[in-house]
Amino acid sequence: MRFVDIIEKKKQKQILRKEEIEYWIQGLTEERIPDYQSAALLMAIVLNGMNQEETTILAKSMMKSGEQIDLSNISGMKVDKHSTGGVGDKTSLVLGPLVAACGLKFAKMSGRGLGHTGGTLDKLESIPGFQCFLTREQFVEQVEKIGLALVGQTGDLVPADKKLYALRDVTATVESIPLIASSIMSKKLAFGSDSILLDVKFGEGAFMKNIEDAKKLASSMIQIGKNLGRDTRAVLSEMEQPLGNTIGNALEVQEAVETLQGKGPKDLTELCLASAELMLLQGKIVSNKEEAREMLWEKIRSGQAFEKFCDMVEEQKGDVRAIRDLSLLPQAKQISEMKAERRGYISGIHSQKLGVLSMEIGAGREKKEDAVNHAVGLKLYKKYGDFVEKGEVLCSVYHDSPLETEWITRLQESFEYQEEKPEQKNMIEAIIED
Repeated sequence: MRFVDIIEKKKQKQILRKEEIEYWIQGLTEERIPDYQSAALLMAIVLNGMNQEETTILAKSMMKSGEQIDLSNISGMKVDKHSTGGVGDKTSLVLGPLVAACGLKFAKMSGRGLGHTGGTLDKLESIPGFQCFLTREQFVEQVEKIGLALVGQTGDLVPADKKLYALRDVTATVESIPLIASSIMSKKLAFGSDSILLDVKFGEGAFMKNIEDAKKLASSMIQIGKNLGRDTRAVLSEMEQPLGNTIGNALEVQEAVETLQGKGPKDLTELCLASAELMLLQGKIVSNKEEAREMLWEKIRSGQAFEKFCDMVEEQKGDVRAIRDLSLLPQAKQISEMKAERRGYISGIHSQKLGVLSMEIGAGREKKEDAVNHAVGLKLYKKYGDFVEKGEVLCSVYHDSPLETEWITRLQESFEYQEEKPEQKNMIEAIIED
């Protein structure tokens, strides 16, 4: 088999056979196929696409390129969740303890943030002493013991995806639904959970910019999961404004804790509850969404969901005192208030701009090697549809260094106003279960 013939075949918009896709991924992993040839095939896929069967084969081949985690020794239903990422997305910090308190085993590997979205590991590491990286044995033992672990991904899982993603990043081949779907699902499948819940975000602050592409991506990933024997469902959520009221690591941990205590912002609370409902149905803990919602609120009101988060922090060597007393989390040196320059209804909040602005003051990283300042970020007091008077506080900036005039101007420009109250939007646009 010649790899140049496989490139030519996809260039001519033909369907690749199982053997051809497996040959590519094996050759890529073993470094027998040079990067320039893989890059050529990636571009052909971006331009000419893949059907669902090809995409499933690609995901499975990538999954098998490295180690796979066996969770079969853990009792009960093991559930996993993936978000396609968005500004202020701290859902996993709430969802994991919530469903674990209901009896599911929430076993999740997460990543660090790059660019305008923050990663779950960065948020967790704002808790003093928290250890994100466990051995395989420690991970399995913790999930069995308390039903919950949020850890960093090991280097042995899906090496083909790491190689492909690095290539896609520098060859303008990132934006392809088959490539995105196979990348995400190969990692989820290699992890060994019984069911997978996908939070596919769309809008300015998300990777998928419109609902149509988000639906295509969700449907493709669901089919991959089901074709490979996993109960896979998806929530499609809007990301035209940040999720919740905070952007920045310690600030988001604080908001997650408040949400677990029933005091969180409405949008974050609703997304977590809707997602948890699906996970409880997937895990056969409940028979309908009404029963699920009642159980979830009981776990919040009783304090069991919050205590499960504390259990995880303690197991992973974090300082639980900083969760019970949030003032012990990292604190910024300065807090500056940004005030509205005019009166009116908030008609738009540019999520991506706010994410970039937060990154520039240290809350995120532009390059992989950049350090993160866990204390800095933004806290919003006004969201889409809220009325604001001129001079009223829009948000607080938590920062360590002086804010430049140009940065402040861009922050002000991230909020849009209008005289009439804007039409209400649904944050959860759709739930796809098949």
